[in-house]
Amino acid sequence: MLLIEDILPFLGLGEIGEKALIFSDSFLQNLSQSMSNSGCRGGDGGTAALETCRDESVAFVLKMVAIAAILTAGVGGVTIPLVGKNRRFLRTDSNIFFAAKAFAAGVILATGFVHMLPDATAALTDSCLPIYPWLKFPFSGFFAMMSALATLLVDFVGTQYYERKQEKQKAGQLARVDSVDSAAQAESGIVDVERNGKVFGEEEGGGIHIVGIHAHAAHHRHNHPHGQDACEGNVREHSHDSHVHSHSHGFGDGDEEGGARHVVVSQVLELGIVSHSIIIGLSLGVSQSPCTIRPLIAALSFHQFFEGFALGGCISQAQFRTLHTTLMACFFAFTTPMGIAIGTGISSFYNPDSPRALIIEGTLDSISAGILVYMALVDLIAADFLSKRMSCNVRLQVVSYFALFLGAGLMSLLAIWA
Repeated sequence: MLLIEDILPFLGLGEIGEKALIFSDSFLQNLSQSMSNSGCRGGDGGTAALETCRDESVAFVLKMVAIAAILTAGVGGVTIPLVGKNRRFLRTDSNIFFAAKAFAAGVILATGFVHMLPDATAALTDSCLPIYPWLKFPFSGFFAMMSALATLLVDFVGTQYYERKQEKQKAGQLARVDSVDSAAQAESGIVDVERNGKVFGEEEGGGIHIVGIHAHAAHHRHNHPHGQDACEGNVREHSHDSHVHSHSHGFGDGDEEGGARHVVVSQVLELGIVSHSIIIGLSLGVSQSPCTIRPLIAALSFHQFFEGFALGGCISQAQFRTLHTTLMACFFAFTTPMGIAIGTGISSFYNPDSPRALIIEGTLDSISAGILVYMALVDLIAADFLSKRMSCNVRLQVVSYFALFLGAGLMSLLAIWA
């Protein structure tokens, strides 16, 4: 460092070097102040107002009530789609589930925009933090944007990975089927006979008449739904002289690809939900104010139920094994109660008003907001509302849009209390 300071004047950069040193010293000093764990009351008087409602014994009882209520809501929300997937009205392909999932998507979208992002902005622009760099740059929006882009990358890479994995599994299954068919043909004495370099039955255009035990039709059809017929599931028949072509098109197209998408969506959505569930659990757990805890119980129970419903629907559509499904459901259901328990345990020495706590909470809230907003808009709302099923059912469109706006509106309204 001393060598650099001696060389800079000869290069005519002495003034720049001095400014750089001052900048680095002030930056490190501000960074150390940001990591302080000492309390900061701020200038808004909010903490002083809460002190008038401070009652540790009542707050502890309310925290136990909150753990029970939020755990029940979370278990109920995530379990309904998983247990009811074989029921007529609760199956993942039913209209009722479709509309309920739209409501849950609205809840998650409002959670990101109305709850997480404003809380992150408030934490990262708090007067307790050094003016530079925290008040000179919109870190909350930047972190949310970067987490949304990172979620896009994870979404894309994860989908590609699971699709390739499924293709390999299908290729292995086809290879086993071909080997079984070959063995069966050898036992039955059916062999391929080549004539002039072509398999017997092959035409000039490349078509093959399948003979023997597989020849079960002489008149064949193309089945292509068109226009309104595609919505109603009707079939138009096109007769051809001798070729067998059977094509079916409907809502089930791309199920394998959709299965890979549901696997990735369920895992990324759980990551976003769990990350902010930890924060809200800790925030409730460290609070000693019954005035703060009471409205949070109802708000978080409502929030946990519908987040669990959306996550449970994605897990159900991903068709995981029973053990994997149970682990994901339990991980979601127990995260917020666990955060409350941890917050209760550390409340005696944890200072939520310290600069360190504000930065950690603000950063995690920003990241969670980006993940939830991306997942709600892209993987829940766009995936369902731009589907053929939605475009073909006007009644479902009306109900789903109403449910979407209702969920977003009710969750936004809860910001008055929590």
